[in-house]
Amino acid sequence: MANRLPVDEVINPDGTTTWGRSPGGLVTALEPVLRAQHGAWVGWPGGIDQEIEPFESDGLTLVPVALSAEDVEDFYEGFSNATLWPLYHDVIAKPQFHREWWDAYVEVNRRFTERAVEVAAPGATVWVQDYQLQLVPQMLRELRPDLRIGFYLHIPFPPAELFAQLPWRRQILEGLLGADLIGFQLPGAAHNFIRLVRSRVGHRTHKDTVQMPDGRVVRAAAYPISIDAEEFETLARSEGVEARAKEIREQLGNPETLFLGVDRLDYTKGIYARLRAYSELIAEGHLDVHESIFVQVATPSRERVEQYRLLRDETDRLVGRINGDLGHFGRPAIDYQHASFPREEMAALYRAADVMVVTPLRDGMNLVAKEYVACKFDDEGALVLSEFAGAAHELRQAWMVNPYDINGMKATLLEAHRASPEERRRRMRAMRAQVKENDVARWAANFLGDLSGPSGPRPDAP
Repeated sequence: MANRLPVDEVINPDGTTTWGRSPGGLVTALEPVLRAQHGAWVGWPGGIDQEIEPFESDGLTLVPVALSAEDVEDFYEGFSNATLWPLYHDVIAKPQFHREWWDAYVEVNRRFTERAVEVAAPGATVWVQDYQLQLVPQMLRELRPDLRIGFYLHIPFPPAELFAQLPWRRQILEGLLGADLIGFQLPGAAHNFIRLVRSRVGHRTHKDTVQMPDGRVVRAAAYPISIDAEEFETLARSEGVEARAKEIREQLGNPETLFLGVDRLDYTKGIYARLRAYSELIAEGHLDVHESIFVQVATPSRERVEQYRLLRDETDRLVGRINGDLGHFGRPAIDYQHASFPREEMAALYRAADVMVVTPLRDGMNLVAKEYVACKFDDEGALVLSEFAGAAHELRQAWMVNPYDINGMKATLLEAHRASPEERRRRMRAMRAQVKENDVARWAANFLGDLSGPSGPRPDAP
């Protein structure tokens, strides 16, 4: 169960519609599991008031959940992305608490639950995904106590001091406790959850477990998500991607150093501070626009939400000011792309980039960092990574930065830029070994294996 189905509706030239597979690691990880176990995927198809019966697409059984325009506004854009998202990301933006949004969240979670109950076989395993559906586990438990229920949170889980702001904090915690196994990106998030259950709900806890009044034992543990590293490397090695990577550098004027940032346009990603740091290195003479360029890809995100429209305007103004002050004819300091690109183009950008700059203010994991590493099969390239990204706990050989420290970021960008080829290769080899060994298939297998096992998570679980 996830907020979205793993397909997008495609309108053909003749007006007919078909469904095409959505890109993304979650689909890649779970598709073979669903096929092997004759599973179904419950989610929103992405449109308004789409009353669609369950259907098959490319061998997958898909169970749509209809959302109205009001649901999208209150449940998705409202409670999910204007209440929970900023609260769970360290209150970088101020969360908004509206009772009608909460009511919509409860109603939509119930609707998802009812659809799952309709299609789940006796004793089935249900894996609920992410922050939009945190009430579903308990709702499932009440209607179908025969089910084995797992929940996975893809974004950070906040410390108790921040979570306590939420007026419906106990309801969220109790909703999650309907699951048998609750997965988080990092051990610290699991610890935050256990601490909150103990203090706010009052259940007995021991290490990573919660003793429920009905005799169940709920476990909370870390399962860092990853990517299909082999697929990205294969893509990066293809002749088409190699040729495109060379073409990208030529189109940018064959710079000596190509810095790259790839993010959704979101206030958690630290894009503004990152571009400021780079522009100051140019202004102070540490970097030269004739020798270096920063390519920033900012994928459009939640364009109907006011905060995101303001962020786009703010970023557009910053890029324009930097290029106006520091650029030359045919040599901008920042090449800014507010667009989405297919995987092949992203792989070519990763291959072309000398220094990847991933500096979110807070991120559950950040798979872009892992994608870059997977594409660097020649062990070239440098990764500058925020210590507040979940990926920093695995990619320890990256050049780490505090994204709130502009001077520190400038120094680290220069250090990565000036590092010897031997130093870069040493670091990249270690990161590539980590990403290849702990790929998305292992993530899914570990979680589902622990969920189905009789005794909960393995002692050696990550």
